[in-house]
Amino acid sequence: MFENLQEKLEGAFKKLKGQGKITEINVAETLKEIRRALVDADVNYKIAKDFTDNVKTKAMGLGVINAISPGQLMVKIVNDELINLMGGQKSDINLSGNPTIILMSGLQGSGKTTFSGKLANYLKGKGKKPLLTACDVYRPAAINQLHVLGDQLGIPVYSEIENKNPIEIAKNAIKQAKLNNNNVVIIDTAGRLAVDEEMMNEISALKKELNPQEILFVVDSMTGQDAVNTAKAFNDRLDFNGVVLTKLDGDTRGGAALSIMSIVNKPIKFVGTGEKMDAIDVFYPERMAQRILGMGDIVSLVEKAQNAIDEVEAERLAKKLKKSQFDFEDFLSQLAQIKKMGNIKDLLGMIPGVGKAVKDMDISNESFKHTEAMIQSMTPKERKNPDMLDLKRKNRIAKGSGTTLQQVNQLCQQLNQMRTMMKQMNAMQNNPAMKKGMPFAKKR
Repeated sequence: MFENLQEKLEGAFKKLKGQGKITEINVAETLKEIRRALVDADVNYKIAKDFTDNVKTKAMGLGVINAISPGQLMVKIVNDELINLMGGQKSDINLSGNPTIILMSGLQGSGKTTFSGKLANYLKGKGKKPLLTACDVYRPAAINQLHVLGDQLGIPVYSEIENKNPIEIAKNAIKQAKLNNNNVVIIDTAGRLAVDEEMMNEISALKKELNPQEILFVVDSMTGQDAVNTAKAFNDRLDFNGVVLTKLDGDTRGGAALSIMSIVNKPIKFVGTGEKMDAIDVFYPERMAQRILGMGDIVSLVEKAQNAIDEVEAERLAKKLKKSQFDFEDFLSQLAQIKKMGNIKDLLGMIPGVGKAVKDMDISNESFKHTEAMIQSMTPKERKNPDMLDLKRKNRIAKGSGTTLQQVNQLCQQLNQMRTMMKQMNAMQNNPAMKKGMPFAKKR
């Protein structure tokens, strides 16, 4: 996500930082590179030009040329402008109404049905009781898909196989929600082209009849500038409340995320970042701007960790770590917690300075498979007592997990290194001199 844009922006800033003297000429050259980078990322040319014009005005006003760190000041100005370009601040979903009615809209293949499931799962995690409603009466597979997602997530799905009237189905779903105390109704509609007058009239009628609290326009971010043009056409008819960008984990140039707010003046509310049902993020313009500029996104990383890590398990592990009793059972438990947070490469990319380092590395959650297989090939007693692993046992574990003796030895070495590190940390914490923050010195 945004890797190409990030690389080109870094190149533009390097030109400015590398100059012995900062002048209006090399500031203009840097801005030209920034504009080119934005256009290459599929940002509308007029938006890209307005963006660099705003940056130039602010740069000259803040005296970039005479600044002590002109490169850093320019990065800050670009960061601020990127935040403004993407909406300034996050926009919350409107959950008023009893029940709250959320109407999904968009083109075919944009990911509406999948996102409906993700949104329902997200709201369930916030304490809501959602009801998914299948109103795509033209594609039977969409109804089946929604039921599969509902079963997978433990969320009810309302559908009527014989009824081909989406307005009637939606109204009946709302009645059902009131009977079953479902306080959110998410209505998945058919994909439609903005030029298909009959289909656009249908979703306009749905809006008029249901008066939903939220109308979300779901757009595939990989369609680039076309996504922005489609969003405008839909907004002219529906006046939707917000945008959802799907497939941001794919090979996308990011133009839609950077352009859509300027064109339709509606906020991006959510982004889809993967295929799993928990791969949904609230859109924060400030955090996204920082990621585009290679600054990382520590806040989002911490939030993902808080959502994924079991507090009771974390406390139990902390006690074991203090006693340097960390074993393979704990190792396995930690791998499971990390995997729950999402794609490991994306997580690393949220750490400032790390994203660029791992950009070309083949890192995925599949990397954990061999480690898990080795630990699962151990007996419960061996997992809890790693020191009992002799050559015979290690050979058995290697054969059972489809790995080599060398890999088993490496895993044991990693565990020993972690234990040694924990012992050293505990020793430092228990050292009175360290507690005072002073170097330890013997009394003479």
